[in-house]
Amino acid sequence: MKIYTRTGDAGETSLFSGGRVRKDDARIEAYGTVDEMASFLGLLRCEPLPTEVQRRLEEIQRALFEVGSVLADPARRTAHDEDSWSCAPIEAWIDEMDAELPPLRAFILPGGSRAAALAHVVRTVCRRAERRVNLLQADRGGLPSGLLAYLNRLSDAFFVLARFLNLRDGRAETEWRPRSGASSSEVAG
Repeated sequence: MKIYTRTGDAGETSLFSGGRVRKDDARIEAYGTVDEMASFLGLLRCEPLPTEVQRRLEEIQRALFEVGSVLADPARRTAHDEDSWSCAPIEAWIDEMDAELPPLRAFILPGGSRAAALAHVVRTVCRRAERRVNLLQADRGGLPSGLLAYLNRLSDAFFVLARFLNLRDGRAETEWRPRSGASSSEVAG
């Protein structure tokens, strides 16, 4: 099978469940952003990471492929494993990492170790994926239950992961505080 088909040369693409749409269609934007996140996770996995983190990130990549496939299958012609986007394992992982972290007292600037900085990049792409999927849901509906919550929880996990990786690497977090003199709680609230 050739990798190029020439069928997308005019700006359209095929959906997994059939039919053609423009390449800038909301559905393509949604699953394309999920794919981008999975690719950035692949880049993060190239870093020297604790074995447990590597395992979790691979599980998340696999789940994101399931998410992408359900987004590309609006007719639901194939079976999808809705347990793939369960929030419970992500919340448990967040709690495990958070138990080792000092309390968060201010906003922090993305950075620190390379792995932590990449986790922040994944977090921001995840937030964009969440916005794209939310827009698709608002526009067309019919998305599986729990999908938006899963993406929301994932972005939280990547934030905590960035902090966790910096802690494990002995890197201090760089805090951000507004110059106006307002406390960070006033800014966040």
